[in-house]
Amino acid sequence: MNQADTSPPTAAPASRAAPSAQARPGRERFIGRAIAWGSPLLGLYLGLATFLSLHHHPRTDDANLRANIVAISANVSGYVSQVDVVDNQAVKQGDMLFVVDRRPFELALLEAESALRLVDLEIREYADKIVLARAAITEAEAAALYAEQYLARIEPLLAKQFVTPDDIDRAQRDVKMRRAAVQEKRAALAAAENALGESGGVNVRRSAAIAMSERAKLELAYCEVRSPVDGFVTNMNVSPGTYLKSGDDLFAVVDGSQWFVLANYQETDIRRIAPGMKARIYLMAYPEHPIEGVVQGIGWALELPYVSQDGVLPSPEPMLDWVILAQRFPVRITLPPADPARPYRMGATATAIIEMDEHGSIPPWVERILPDWIRGLPLMPERPPSAPLD
Repeated sequence: MNQADTSPPTAAPASRAAPSAQARPGRERFIGRAIAWGSPLLGLYLGLATFLSLHHHPRTDDANLRANIVAISANVSGYVSQVDVVDNQAVKQGDMLFVVDRRPFELALLEAESALRLVDLEIREYADKIVLARAAITEAEAAALYAEQYLARIEPLLAKQFVTPDDIDRAQRDVKMRRAAVQEKRAALAAAENALGESGGVNVRRSAAIAMSERAKLELAYCEVRSPVDGFVTNMNVSPGTYLKSGDDLFAVVDGSQWFVLANYQETDIRRIAPGMKARIYLMAYPEHPIEGVVQGIGWALELPYVSQDGVLPSPEPMLDWVILAQRFPVRITLPPADPARPYRMGATATAIIEMDEHGSIPPWVERILPDWIRGLPLMPERPPSAPLD
C-alpha cells in the first residue's frame, strides 16, 4: 500500500521536464545560425559603408595646423638696450619688440647731416669758381682777339719796313700764347663744372650726400624693432645687453591673421579634391568642435630624395617605408579666425574631411543606412571622460 502511494509522484515530474530539454537545443541552433549568417552580412555592410564614406568624403589624419612664421632679426648690429615683450606674448602690428642701442647711429646721422651741409657749401664754392672761370675765359678771349688784330695790322707794314721781322715774330708768339690761355681757362671751367657735380639737372655730389644721410636715418630707425604682423611671440631668448649681428634671427612671431591646415592626401585621393571645396577640420585638442574650412589649393611638387631642393619643397613622410605607397601631396585648407575660447596653435594635430559637392555625394539610400560613427565623426581619439563639455 505504501509502495503504490509513492510511485506516481516520481513519474510525473520526469514527464514534464522532457519537452523543455528538447526545446533548448532548437533555440541554440537558431541563435548559432543567426550569428553565422549575420556576422558576414554585418561585416559586408560595415565594409561597404566605410568604403563609400571614405570614397565620397576623402579624409586624412596626416594633417597639422599651420600659420606663417615671421623671423625677427635686427637690421643693424649693436647691443640690445630695451626689451618690450616676453615669450608667448600676443602682439599687434607695430608693437615695439626690442630696441638696439641708438647712440652709435645717432652719431652716424649727425655726421651724415654735417657732410650734407659741407657739400652744400662746396657746391656754392664750385659755383663761384665757375663764374670766375667764365669771366677769365672772356678776358682771355678778348686778349687773344686783340693779339690777332694787332698781328693783322703790322704784317702789311713789314714790306714797307715800318716794322722789323722780330716785331712780327713777337706778335705771332703773342697770338699763340693768348689762344693757349683761352684753352687753359676753358679747361679750368670744365674742371669747376665737373667738381660741381651737375649731371642731367641733378647734382650728383648732393644726391650722394643725401643718400648717406637717409641711410643713417634708416639705420637709426632700424634700432626700433617692431612686430610686422598681428601674432604671437615665440621662442624668444633676448635680454638687454645682448649683442646682435645684423641679419641674425633672434625669435619668431606666429602670424595670427591667417591659419590653415596642411593635410597630406594620397595622390589617389587628390583627383577628387578641388580648390573651393568645403572641409571639416577636427583638432585633437578640441575633437568635439569641428571647424569649417575651405580648400585653397593642392601642392604641385614634392621634395624627392634624389633631387636636392634645400627644404624649399614639402616632403611628407610616407606612412610605411617597407612597401611602395602612393605619394602624399599637401592640400592647404584655410580656416576662419579662431574662437578665443579655443585658440589655434601651430603644429596641432588635425583630421581633415573633404565635403564633396552634390555630384560626388553619397547616394541618399546609402547615407540613410550609414551609422553616425562612419558618416559624420572623424577618426579621432575619444575625449577623456573627465573633460568638461562646453
